[in-house]
Amino acid sequence: MLRIAFDIRKVNEFGVGTYIWNLVRNLAAIDHQNEYLLVGSQRNFHELGPLPPNFKQLYQPEEEGLWRNNIALPFDLHRQHVDVVHIPHHEAPFFTPSKLVVTIHDCVHLLFPHEDSSKFGNYRSYLRTKRVVQTAKQVLAVSRSTKEDLINIFELPDSKISVVHNALDERFAFTHTADVRKQVLERYQLKDPFVLYSGKIRPHKNLHRLIEAFAVLKNELAESEKYKNLKLIIIGDELSKHQYLRLTVIRSGAQQDVRFFGFVPYPILRVFYQSAELFAFPSLYEGFGLPPLEAMANRTPVLASNTSSLPEVLEDAAILVNPENVFDIARGMKLILSDDVLRQKLIQKGLEQVAKFSWKLAAQRVLEKYQFAAIGNAESPRT
Repeated sequence: MLRIAFDIRKVNEFGVGTYIWNLVRNLAAIDHQNEYLLVGSQRNFHELGPLPPNFKQLYQPEEEGLWRNNIALPFDLHRQHVDVVHIPHHEAPFFTPSKLVVTIHDCVHLLFPHEDSSKFGNYRSYLRTKRVVQTAKQVLAVSRSTKEDLINIFELPDSKISVVHNALDERFAFTHTADVRKQVLERYQLKDPFVLYSGKIRPHKNLHRLIEAFAVLKNELAESEKYKNLKLIIIGDELSKHQYLRLTVIRSGAQQDVRFFGFVPYPILRVFYQSAELFAFPSLYEGFGLPPLEAMANRTPVLASNTSSLPEVLEDAAILVNPENVFDIARGMKLILSDDVLRQKLIQKGLEQVAKFSWKLAAQRVLEKYQFAAIGNAESPRT
């Protein structure tokens, strides 16, 4: 039997929190033999819902801090005789007495440094990630694309990195009645057909080109009875926080047709997915790319980039375009809107694609990596 510590302190956060919630619950469903210590606060622990007796809490405040993360946590791991500790992000302690397994979701902070960060801050981020992946016994990458990035950036051996794909958030798998959809669309004053984007608003998400491509598309559909009032809905943040996107909207002449909504909860987001004509995701870089799979699960055809992890995750179930070419993005959107046969084909392939990814399978793979990290193996881990 192994004693496995799992850091759940970010379970309430967007992105990594989805990973923690789904992986822990699926580990609980398949592993009744090993003992798990879930590192986090009472609020973190309760967020995961009922768990079996072999899943216990190892209390740590949510505020990580240098002292808490690098002294108190390693001391607690040592005191609890933990065999393996899983940190599901790149901010691991400087030292752990246990074998370290770390999940890397992407290398966006290295390939697309935040515009507000200094050169020193970006270099510190590089050094922190380098230390973590070099110290870890096993590195879990959420896609082959992310694995290749880690090898190229840090010159890690192939055998040290295992690919364990994400899957659709199990809390997302619900549908709505027509009445609920009608109420939501009325609340947000959405009467016209719309193209949807949902996700973070960062420069690498390429939203300025999506807006420009939408303006091109609107011009080409000016005579279309069905789509002459087409709108672009961007969910993720308010426009007032992103001046460069405000200027793009104005320059493109799309002020009346582009609408920004801030964060919306899952039940509302599902209505947006189910009501959209298509989902557009022309990101320059993704470690995995869950939003397109969410759209597919809601029977919405998808346009996405032909870069980074997206071709791997979406395969031929989406229209893939050059994200740096505004006219290619516009062409792809028009193709989906104008070809009903293609549209139905994409919807069906999208549902089949979503079914290829499973949190149960991910949990089985991660459990194998815990065992490998703890006791080693004569063979290299499967990737």
